[in-house]
Amino acid sequence: MAKRDYYETLGVHKNASDTEIKKAYRKQAMQHHPDKNPDNHEAVEKFKEATEAYEVLSDPQKRASYDQYGFAGVEGAGMGGGYNARDFSDIFGDIFGDFFGGAAGYGRSRAMRGADLRYNMTIAFDEAAFGKDTAIKIPKVEPCQKCGGSGSKPGTQPKVCPQCKGTGQVRMQQGFFSIARTCGTCRGEGKVITDPCPECRGKKYVEREKTLSVKIPAGVETGSRLRLTGEGELGTNGGPAGDLYIVISVKEHPIFFREGDDVICEVPISFVTAALGGEIEAPTLKENATLKIPSGTQTGKVFKLKGKGIPNLKGYGTGDELVRVFVETPTSLTARQKELLKEFEKLSTDSAHPISSGFWDKVKEIFNSKA
Repeated sequence: MAKRDYYETLGVHKNASDTEIKKAYRKQAMQHHPDKNPDNHEAVEKFKEATEAYEVLSDPQKRASYDQYGFAGVEGAGMGGGYNARDFSDIFGDIFGDFFGGAAGYGRSRAMRGADLRYNMTIAFDEAAFGKDTAIKIPKVEPCQKCGGSGSKPGTQPKVCPQCKGTGQVRMQQGFFSIARTCGTCRGEGKVITDPCPECRGKKYVEREKTLSVKIPAGVETGSRLRLTGEGELGTNGGPAGDLYIVISVKEHPIFFREGDDVICEVPISFVTAALGGEIEAPTLKENATLKIPSGTQTGKVFKLKGKGIPNLKGYGTGDELVRVFVETPTSLTARQKELLKEFEKLSTDSAHPISSGFWDKVKEIFNSKA
């Protein structure tokens, strides 16, 4: 049976980059590997064919010779020539790392960064506005101090793994080639603990409660995240620790609510103050402030207290407090108060109620236009 063109075998064009060739081969290898297709002769043949094509096209000299002379230029270079398991490890180790558990001839387990952790913290409204220094306690996994993180009883040492002879890997046959996999006995470390530490029981790590100081900056809001570098899970095989992320949730305030860096507060005023004007005390996040109310103030009028809001988290100044007033209608009136209000109503003219007068004038215009 005639061989297929190597480029056709991998499904790439002749100008394909090394990255495209590697990607194409990875796809073919994962699809047709013998371990995924037991007793499937056709899949095994396709795997061999793709592997031979990749061996040639991934080598600049072999590829150049193949492009110029075809199969004659690489005779003996493919699976039928001087190919061996060591060549496979050198050429395909990076591709088969995922498929074979990350251990295609790479020796002992590599260092891995620890996972990031999350801590949910709820704070008061004013703490979010002005910041605070606090402390949290978290369970922390740390190297065992008794054994120094070796896992062995003090005075003893781990022994060379009898399964892999200290290499951290075992070699096994996979069809027509051999594969190096992480040793299951020592988990790639090359050593086993025969006399475990009584403190950590050979685990090398112990869990303790750790207190961390946390500085909450002014201006945080619900959803803000603070990162404590290196306070996440420990890395493995000497890898760095992950980070701890503190996620903020801010409690609602009974009288204030937030819009960006501004603080909103709704304050009731009396009918008399709204009509005649006067001064009121308006609460702010720190203390009360005197607010002048002009005569004729209507419900919904907003007054600004400059700089009485929340500091910007990035340092761009401070927001304002917006005081929105509403006129409180008096209740439980005495007979005398009712009498005075009725008298006031009789004396009132349209000029005393310009909003009402204007509204009803518009109503009349609308309905007269329809008549």
